[in-house]
Amino acid sequence: MSLQETKDHDSQSVYSPATLAIYDTLVLRISNPTIWRCPTPRILALYDRHVSDHHLDVGVGTGWYLDRCRFPAGVRLGLMDLNRNALRSAAKRVERYSPISHVADVLQPIRGVDRTYASISLVYLLHCLPGDIAEKAIVFDHLVSLLAPGGTMFGATILAEGVVRSGMATKLMAFYNRKGIFGNAGDRLDDLRRELDVRFGKVTIEVVGCVALFSVSEPKRLPVV
Repeated sequence: MSLQETKDHDSQSVYSPATLAIYDTLVLRISNPTIWRCPTPRILALYDRHVSDHHLDVGVGTGWYLDRCRFPAGVRLGLMDLNRNALRSAAKRVERYSPISHVADVLQPIRGVDRTYASISLVYLLHCLPGDIAEKAIVFDHLVSLLAPGGTMFGATILAEGVVRSGMATKLMAFYNRKGIFGNAGDRLDDLRRELDVRFGKVTIEVVGCVALFSVSEPKRLPVV
């Protein structure tokens, strides 16, 4: 698609400057360890394992992970999101890396990005998208066009089925789905595994609480253009 902002998904419209100001406290310090039962350092460790010197972060949040992960020296960093508030917030936080920002809807074919990346991250993106896992998985088909040969795509997503959820997690997830903040009411671990397996030759999934941490490489499919 053109790098012009399309109509926000409901989940994207939530990310106002006011929301972004409390995001780190609400999500990273409270929800991750106590509700989703996936401590934030576990996700940060995922970044540290897989980031390269040519990295693209998709669904940037506030840029907290990018600010703290261990990038190789001389990193070339790209940021991609549909929400301009999030892009501005993350870009300011990691301005020392001189990031390039792309406004794009990853549910549509991505156009106008003239570079590839050795690593691409999608942390807490999938559970915010509409549809079931099979529908959301189109983002992998779109983003693989930006993945350099031998590159790795990795991420984390909160699941509703096939994982252990606390009572609080079940209630909060239902609330977020009603509000359109999440779109993961039917997201299943088995579906995620299946969609990744049909697209990539190498797939690793680790479940921590109700969060699936994944990394994939060796694409089987041609990029969607």
